[in-house]
Amino acid sequence: MRKNKVKQMMAEGKPVVNGWLQIPSTVSAEVMAHQGWDSLTVDMQHGLVDYTNALPMLQTISSTDVTPLARVNWNEPGQIMKILDAGCYGIICPMVSNKEEAERFVQACMYPPRGYRSFGPVRGLIYGGADYADHANDEILKLAMIETKESLDKLDEIMSTNGVDGIYIGPADLSLAIGEKPGFDKPENSKAYSQILRILEHAKKNNIFAGIHNGTTEYAQKMIDKGFNFVTIGADQRAMSAGAKAIVEKMKGSINKKESDTY
Repeated sequence: MRKNKVKQMMAEGKPVVNGWLQIPSTVSAEVMAHQGWDSLTVDMQHGLVDYTNALPMLQTISSTDVTPLARVNWNEPGQIMKILDAGCYGIICPMVSNKEEAERFVQACMYPPRGYRSFGPVRGLIYGGADYADHANDEILKLAMIETKESLDKLDEIMSTNGVDGIYIGPADLSLAIGEKPGFDKPENSKAYSQILRILEHAKKNNIFAGIHNGTTEYAQKMIDKGFNFVTIGADQRAMSAGAKAIVEKMKGSINKKESDTY
């Protein structure tokens, strides 16, 4: 089976720089896949992507060395199994609040006897290889999202769940859970920032990977320096809007300056 490069990198102490796909397009997926990301996550929760979009996007990503991942919209076994069968090499699962939910997530990702994933990896066999079923339980990356009030009280029981490879922090929902406004790149004087560091500390204690979503490259680097193994920066639509806005503002500024110079 094809090795999971992302799991290998983190196990070797190398930080993973992850891209985020919210636009349901093979064209934007292809553009992003050729920019040097270590992995790309197809966002099926808050993005505009459904399964019929996700499948060709995964095929497009797989034409490169980038590792294809997906965030599902809920801890729902059917969706988890189906996107894994499509050739996804890792799942980010939202709203995992306790050990029972963590176990349910992990077992949906794993074949018996370690889980209850149903066999039928149609495209998984193509991307992963003929021996996919023999090694998928170990190669598939399983990241549980920590973002609810309950999960903050049950960090160790979630993180010690057999099969959980790591956790992933969604700062927006985490902020809402503790009474702060949603957003990324939380300042150091915020409650959310304190909780982020506490979650990271527990991940290290349980010897699992830690990932976080960031708004800027500067903050992502800060999180790597703190000890995070996996960082996401923005998303495809944010990169497009930021790039376009910078161009327009620069051009409008030049035009306005030129007009003012004529008076």
